[in-house]
Amino acid sequence: MTWYLLLIGLVCAERLAELVTARRHRAWSLARGGVEYGSGHYPAMVALHTALLAGCVVEPLAAGRPFVPAVGWSALAVALAAQVLRWWCIRTLGPRWNTRVVVVPGLPLVASGPYRLLPHPNYVAVVLEGVALPLVHTAWLTALGFTVLNLALLRVRVRCEDAALAVAARPAAPASVPAPATGAAG
Repeated sequence: MTWYLLLIGLVCAERLAELVTARRHRAWSLARGGVEYGSGHYPAMVALHTALLAGCVVEPLAAGRPFVPAVGWSALAVALAAQVLRWWCIRTLGPRWNTRVVVVPGLPLVASGPYRLLPHPNYVAVVLEGVALPLVHTAWLTALGFTVLNLALLRVRVRCEDAALAVAARPAAPASVPAPATGAAG
């Protein structure tokens, strides 16, 4: 169990690194006219992800869940792959990546890295990790509960993000519209 607790501790540290990165990226975006969308669902997302990490620790301890090698090692491989995908997304988006939905109007959509393959690869990483991380130590109730709640939350999040990107992609209206000409041309 010690190595599993260390794994969860490392994931917690990774989440803190994400938050520091997101804060820096948010400032970058706002300085360039970025607009935040959907801030109302953000606290629920933070609470759900915090509950995932807590459940990963509490369930195996409280329920006496054993480490089942066939499940645990497979789940660990998936959880690690999810981390690789997450950081590939962060690296690909650069300062445009955030834990919040902040869009800088006028910037083109990113179509490189994992975004050339999937429309929302970071959320694929979240789903994979939400199932796999608890199953490393057979915390199946945590995996199930997080997955159900996360799918509901992602439904809201993806709609919010898609709408924000659609608004940002619209061409800007001209600053002023010239008045129609009156009279005959010369």
